[in-house]
Amino acid sequence: MKYTIIVHGGAWDIPVEYHEAHKKGVRNALKKGIAVLSNKGSAIDACLEAVKYLENDPTFDAGTGAFLNDQGEVELDAIIMNGKDLSLGSVLAVKDVKNPVGLANLVRTETEHCVLASEGASRFAKNQGVNLVKPEELLTGRELDRYNELLENGHISAKRFFDKPSKMGTVGAVAFDQEGNIACATSTGGTPNKMAGRVGDTPLVGSGAYANSYAGASTTGWGESIMKVLMAKTAVDGIEFEKTAKESTDRAIQKLADEVDGLGGVILIDKDGIPAVSFNTPFMARAAANQEGILFVEV
Repeated sequence: MKYTIIVHGGAWDIPVEYHEAHKKGVRNALKKGIAVLSNKGSAIDACLEAVKYLENDPTFDAGTGAFLNDQGEVELDAIIMNGKDLSLGSVLAVKDVKNPVGLANLVRTETEHCVLASEGASRFAKNQGVNLVKPEELLTGRELDRYNELLENGHISAKRFFDKPSKMGTVGAVAFDQEGNIACATSTGGTPNKMAGRVGDTPLVGSGAYANSYAGASTTGWGESIMKVLMAKTAVDGIEFEKTAKESTDRAIQKLADEVDGLGGVILIDKDGIPAVSFNTPFMARAAANQEGILFVEV
């Protein structure tokens, strides 16, 4: 009956007034994963359900509620990986799919490829029967207001709308199932006002996520720094080299800070089902549970 799941909703300076929304979001995502694992479901399915929930929660910067790029568009990235066979699927700069992590999983299971991008990913989604959505369906609050104002004024550049973001929050999950398999998934809308076509660490294997027989990890933070140190793979490698789960996540964050002056967070589950989390930002939304119950829900 042994299983474990850990989820995150982003590592950043989360304002106090948003803490409860973040805790509620990661708690509910955790429950989605628990429902799968407690019924002998797979780690990959647990990650898929947890991250889909977070993509649908506008509290976070993934799926619904994502930021606009500098052309007033939504571009979504996601990755999912199965540690059992190292199969993975990733999608980059998708504009019209509500749950990019689900599309990434279809890339994993229904193609011979690992990565699909932009229009090609959308065509594949349509061929797989995925309902495509209009960009405005992915926007909420201020981002929707920005989008509508861009349309009304005929502007294609959103630069003049840039200000301090009211939220961030790449999302992710790692799971360990009753068969001892490990999987991970990560999804994001990127950074506010990013250049069109910009891709961060999230959909890059080894950076935004990585899983094998030793461990699985999902990361969040400033993507340009995370990808330079392959932070997810760095964390997983710690387990292979006989470090504890916490030592492995701490080492990955230390490497991020020391080598590229980066900021971020990482969650991990090792081959024994032990979860760990480390971050060097003021806050990180995260939650974990195993077969005995919820271990923590924190910001």
